[in-house]
Amino acid sequence: MPTADEIRAAVSAAYAGRVRPVLERAESDDVIPLVDVGSCCEPAPAASSCCGEAAPAADDPVITRIAELYRDAAIEDLPSTVTDVAFGCGNPTAIAALEPGQVVLDLGSGGGIDCFLAAKMVGPSGRVYGVDMTPEMVRLARANAEKIGAANVEFRLGEIEHLPIPDESIDVVISNCVINLSPDKAQVFREAFRVLKPGGRLQVSDIVWTRPVPDEVRSDMEKWAGCIAGALLESEYLDHIRAAGFVDVQSVASEYPGGKGIASANVTARKPAPGEAAGCCVCC
Repeated sequence: MPTADEIRAAVSAAYAGRVRPVLERAESDDVIPLVDVGSCCEPAPAASSCCGEAAPAADDPVITRIAELYRDAAIEDLPSTVTDVAFGCGNPTAIAALEPGQVVLDLGSGGGIDCFLAAKMVGPSGRVYGVDMTPEMVRLARANAEKIGAANVEFRLGEIEHLPIPDESIDVVISNCVINLSPDKAQVFREAFRVLKPGGRLQVSDIVWTRPVPDEVRSDMEKWAGCIAGALLESEYLDHIRAAGFVDVQSVASEYPGGKGIASANVTARKPAPGEAAGCCVCC
């Protein structure tokens, strides 16, 4: 099995390679300095997907076309440098039911599409942060933010297992097909719990398995970058969320036709409010 460092390096390299042509286009008019603040699940070819491999097939079970994924969201005013690297397995901003004035964090923000949609929902009195581990992705997201004038959005470089975000400063954590790429998902959920305010919400979309994952898949680095090898069983995924302290953990999973046990899950959970008992660990 690959090590955690090998997984992170392979995933970051794969998505950095995909984003460079779009980044060059985004910077054709203005030079955006490399920022010190990235995506776990990064750019894919135009008009795709939940991640996908370097050249995902049109019938890949985890691919969701942008037109389908964001059919209820207003994306027509976003530049192609946003939509060309947008993909996912759900629309977390739609799930989150964001409200004006809220502070939102997107785990694995990529080119920024979910952050920009969230920014519209929380308005000028709210704030949206995107964290991604690939410098090229953060650089592109910052260029995109400048192009569309998204003053209430900030992108930071960092691993989602070690968020560059203060304790109890976030109202809603969202993520779109990224947590599956982390080699330490339990730590991701602990970090999400840490940064959420009491009563705050975790509302993510991700890839899960509905049956045990074959060992040969787990060790395939290309399938890690393709959102397949790192995905957990749905029950295990939810157990990690409960173990981090969340309550009201719920999931609605839809298996892909022909996906052989691969499913898209919309997951919601809540950090207990002050005076409310925390969630039990998995052994309770």
